[in-house]
Amino acid sequence: MSPSLHILQPGPQTTVQDLGRHGFQAYGVPVCGALDGPALRLANALVGNEAGCAGLEIRLSGPTFEVIGGPARLALAGAQAAIEVTVGDETRRYGAWRALDVPEGARVRLGALTGSGCAVLALAGGVDVPLVLGSRATDLKGGFGGNEGRALAAGDRLPLGEWAAQGPCLELPAPPRASGEVTLRAVRGPQADAFTEAALDAFFATPYRVSREADRMGMRLEGPPLAFRNSADIVSDGIATGAIQVPGSGLPIVLLADHQTIGGYAKIATVISADLPLAGRLLPGALIRFRAVTVGEGEEARRVREAEIARLIASLAPVREGARIDEAALYHANLISGVVTGQESG
Repeated sequence: MSPSLHILQPGPQTTVQDLGRHGFQAYGVPVCGALDGPALRLANALVGNEAGCAGLEIRLSGPTFEVIGGPARLALAGAQAAIEVTVGDETRRYGAWRALDVPEGARVRLGALTGSGCAVLALAGGVDVPLVLGSRATDLKGGFGGNEGRALAAGDRLPLGEWAAQGPCLELPAPPRASGEVTLRAVRGPQADAFTEAALDAFFATPYRVSREADRMGMRLEGPPLAFRNSADIVSDGIATGAIQVPGSGLPIVLLADHQTIGGYAKIATVISADLPLAGRLLPGALIRFRAVTVGEGEEARRVREAEIARLIASLAPVREGARIDEAALYHANLISGVVTGQESG
């Protein structure tokens, strides 16, 4: 069966993303892909897909769509949100971190995200848009990949890959929990010597706030300006995802999935790959700190993260419909509508 999604309302920025377009940065093509790669992998595991199947990355609030051409199995991971499924006159609400089967003709609405600025909706069979340079990821700056190289719009129709329902819907019994202030581990450099010692000390000791200038390309931080020994300018060189550029203003910019492939500003540090999903989840106003680590410590952190993802996938279990609280429904219910002060007297 090959269903598709008819987009009724797209949400603030919903794009088709997979694990990225690797091997083309030498030609000026960014990697792109999901900001929260582990969420994509977990969502795909919930619906029975391969880890890198394309799904929908949702920013802030989800889309509303109709399932046409057959039933679909879907799962949201990375953030909590109310998932409303309407069939005829009946609407049911579900939460994230579980798969659910949606019949043909159903209308699905995803509400505002909580716990993260982005989430991933996986669909069994994957979003079957054309491959471009080996990936289905949307390159918003280049205008290619994904759904015509852009965010979803009302009226779009997204084909899904063929799938056959096998086994019960799965859930993640103990999903990751969001924390308060975020600490990002980072390796110094590659141009740490462009900054004064006081600037380096301040960078790793001072909390920064994510400014409103934040998107899939990167996020500018607010805090004390960092001082240079001479200048912010360098001979343009290659940029890795997670690099922290510092332009002449002295305010750091953490570069994310859609970052440019070369740049001419000094980079004070680079966020390790294990912590990049944390950076991708941040919203304007969030507080972050940086902690210096070695390359070896960063590699060990990546191994620990991969082991944790494998553990979470191994813990997936059939959904227990009658044995769990529907958090999404509780969030939308008026649990205290009045107070009883006593019985009426006859």
